[in-house]
Amino acid sequence: MLAANSSEMQGDSVMQAGKPTQGRAFLAVEQVSKRFGGPGGFLALDGVSLSVGQGELLCLLGPSGCGKTTLLRIIAGLEREDAGRIHAGARELTGLPPQARDYGILFQSYALFPNLTVAQNVAYGLHGRGMGRTHRDARVAEMLDLVGLAGSERKFPGQLSGGQQQRVAMARALAPAPSLLLLDEPMSALDARVREHLRVELRQLQRRLNITTVMVTHDQEEAMTMADRIAVMDGGRIVQAGTPAEIYEQPASAFVAGFVGQANWLPGHSAPAGRFTIGEGSQAVELQVDAPQPLAGAGRLCCRPEAVRLDPDPAEPNRLLARVVDQTYLGNRYRLALQADRLPGLTLFADVAREARHRLPEAGGHKFWIALPAPALRVFA
Repeated sequence: MLAANSSEMQGDSVMQAGKPTQGRAFLAVEQVSKRFGGPGGFLALDGVSLSVGQGELLCLLGPSGCGKTTLLRIIAGLEREDAGRIHAGARELTGLPPQARDYGILFQSYALFPNLTVAQNVAYGLHGRGMGRTHRDARVAEMLDLVGLAGSERKFPGQLSGGQQQRVAMARALAPAPSLLLLDEPMSALDARVREHLRVELRQLQRRLNITTVMVTHDQEEAMTMADRIAVMDGGRIVQAGTPAEIYEQPASAFVAGFVGQANWLPGHSAPAGRFTIGEGSQAVELQVDAPQPLAGAGRLCCRPEAVRLDPDPAEPNRLLARVVDQTYLGNRYRLALQADRLPGLTLFADVAREARHRLPEAGGHKFWIALPAPALRVFA
């Protein structure tokens, strides 16, 4: 475990809406670049800059190969950047070895020592700090109590479940009281139910300790439920950073809209005065769009399935007659596949609450009105 010296846990700066409310950013990454394989090799990071506020949890989200893990490893000092600088608080970390950077890290594999007990694993990062055995044992007990494993000191990792091993690894990362916590897909090896439960536990623990945290994940649900802010990465760059709500509701590009959440995509043309046209000639459908859109030209309209309105008010714009052609049961809701009369060859997906499904016709039944609300539509070139 790589976590260097710190005398106490984080301060009590308050975080609201994913942005620090006091002072400057705690962690600052400035124009960091990294290329593997020398000149002409793979460009993993292309001038990446980001800041993380005191006590904030920022999630690096993106597909495999986008550069998120490389960025985390550079922050940790496990990889060396080709260009750029990194600061944490008043310290510059650029060029420092990992043990001098004052962080705790939790890997996907947890990296526990199988031949050491739980207590010995947690105490591993405390050795060599001038800490007496009594003080060290007290710190181990405190950390295991914090993660809900009090009484497990003498067990070995092989005697624990995956979720319990994750808690031990977290206790070990936090034991030296680092100023920064780095998480590299820490829950990807767990089954869905355990993962969902530990997301809540980890987020509550991070908030209680008010520790600045950077987490890497490719799981959009994990990012949306845990992060104060999300930095979406693609091709070695950050393509959008914002709160989960901003990322989902106001995607800056078609890539972000498609990667985060589900979406209906309708090809057509942007037109003046907030209009978008699908189809040609007399069969064309013109939709009203409230959000800013590109200049006139070919584009794609994006609409989330939950935004599709069923049985709308007659005065609502963007109404279409549609028929259910298929449905998928998703537990608390149904996802309906719809075909609209004036959008031949296109399928629209609409999410419907389970209790409302019985009010709509079955697949192949009669037609009914739907609407694509103008405020929910976004157009990308």
